[in-house]
Amino acid sequence: MDLQLAGKTALVTGSTAGIGLAIAKRLAAEGATVAICGRNDEKLQAAAADVGGNVRAVLADPATAEGAERLISEVPKADILVNNLGIYEAKPFAEITDADWHRFFEVNVVSGARLARNYFPQMLAAGWGRVIVIASESALVIPSEMIHYGMTKTAQLAIARGMAEMTRGTQVTVNSVLPGPTRSEGIVDFIRSTVDNKDAPEAEREAEFFTKMRPLSLIRRLIEADEIAATVAFLASPLAAATNGASIRAEGGIVPTIA
Repeated sequence: MDLQLAGKTALVTGSTAGIGLAIAKRLAAEGATVAICGRNDEKLQAAAADVGGNVRAVLADPATAEGAERLISEVPKADILVNNLGIYEAKPFAEITDADWHRFFEVNVVSGARLARNYFPQMLAAGWGRVIVIASESALVIPSEMIHYGMTKTAQLAIARGMAEMTRGTQVTVNSVLPGPTRSEGIVDFIRSTVDNKDAPEAEREAEFFTKMRPLSLIRRLIEADEIAATVAFLASPLAAATNGASIRAEGGIVPTIA
């Protein structure tokens, strides 16, 4: 299927590994010019080589105001903005400090709002554009082991829906994608931190995680980053013009009700 992305410019944050890298690769494969960003130049250049195609690598961290300003100066215009940057951790509620709350909100919520503040008005003026927020099933089923993370994911849905309300009469869409637990660099350590038998083989730790921590999962496995990237690529395309203001679930069935 031709997703009609040739000639489009996409900016993907959190794009040197995991879901972000998979999204960048998929968009580039579909013919888009893709800008990626990161804090570590060596890792950034390796990711750019992996993406291939027409890719631009920007050494910048949009989790800070200075980093976002640099990124915007290097990539002044984008037809597609994928706000993927985010952090997570397991932490008992009583141990989540004020600094933790502020850090998670700054990285997971404010960083995307900063970029949307620049690119979204341009899209409205041009009459076409895509803003895609990578949220999480944790926005709807708040995990007790990381409430601060779930809070930021719910906030992302609120912002995306509010922005979508501003797109009436245009060909601009704003949607959120809700992945479930997805295979990435950090997921192995995260699962180890939540299971009882931390020295068990990886397959056993994964099985324990889904049994105890995500028992509602229908697929009972980690999602592959490419599976999320395929969903994002479709939403980024002109073919998805009728999908707007939506929260698209790609979480393996963890959310049991229609949301």
